[in-house]
Amino acid sequence: MDRHELRRLDYSLSQDHTDLQSAYREFFTTACSIETVRAAEASGFDKDLWERLCATGATTMALPETAGGDGATLVDLTLVAEEGGRALAPVPWIDHVAAARLWAALGQVPAEVVTGAQICALDPHQEAGVGPLLLPAAAIADHLIVRDGHDVVYLRFDDRPAAVDNIGRLPMAWVDPALAAERHVLASGPNALAAYQRALDEWRLLTAAALTGLTEATMTIAAEFAKTRCTLGVPIATLQAISHPLADIAITVGGARNLTRRAAWFADNEPDERPELAGCAFVYIAGEAPRAAAVAVHVQGGLGVSAEAAASAYLVRARGWALAGGDPARTAQRITALVAQLELGTRTQPAAPAAEPAPV
Repeated sequence: MDRHELRRLDYSLSQDHTDLQSAYREFFTTACSIETVRAAEASGFDKDLWERLCATGATTMALPETAGGDGATLVDLTLVAEEGGRALAPVPWIDHVAAARLWAALGQVPAEVVTGAQICALDPHQEAGVGPLLLPAAAIADHLIVRDGHDVVYLRFDDRPAAVDNIGRLPMAWVDPALAAERHVLASGPNALAAYQRALDEWRLLTAAALTGLTEATMTIAAEFAKTRCTLGVPIATLQAISHPLADIAITVGGARNLTRRAAWFADNEPDERPELAGCAFVYIAGEAPRAAAVAVHVQGGLGVSAEAAASAYLVRARGWALAGGDPARTAQRITALVAQLELGTRTQPAAPAAEPAPV
């Protein structure tokens, strides 16, 4: 078995990967306390944290060298996303990275976008936008990329849309493309739509990584509480009703992490071989993260549901982040279509690009 074939089955991290993840874990631990998260809830965005994150090269690393970036792999990016999710970082890094990478695939990316001085975002919904769009980072984005029929379209507004309240505490806003101050087509046709679909897969892949980090953090919060809270003279962590659900969360985190890294590796190295994996990672953890966060809240009893408890902050984001790109069931439908086409393709002809699922 050659090294490439082995890598298709082994998703352990290299020393460089470990160093990268450790660096960003330290960054978010230092720069993004729960107090920082709470202070940014009204807008969903901490400008100072964003500037500090950009200064680490987190936006530059995501782009290919031909676009002025550092050419990081998707595996690298999932590690950054996981640490951002662990800290509930109120920054639009995933939206910006997915949109900037799409922009680089279709044309020249402005230097201000490469460095993060200007924020760009995309429409992460599976279906093509019709009329006003509810986008998770539109309230703070300088540039927007959306899909209109067979076109991938650039939008810019003189005045940013007003943020709307949402359970995920995201800088979400309604956008009406007809009101854009600037609108032009970046690309059209099948290749443009395929590039947009890759961007959607990357958005879901990085969101899955962030939700994995969030889920592990909820487990840690609950476990630390259970080790110090006692009943009848023993820590509640020794009770099966507490320890077994926490063990289930640990299994969930391990499975989600492996699936996310597997999806990232295939997207980097064999993108046409397993195109369904990014969606699978997202659908899996989108369902499990809210359940895990609810367990963390329940373990802490009345404290867990209090407004000041960190567990409650994780719970609302576990639910909200999973829905920021629309109903995960739409992604599940696409997975079904992809797998069916791939199965058919192995028997008759090469698999065609997956069609968008019918609205439900």
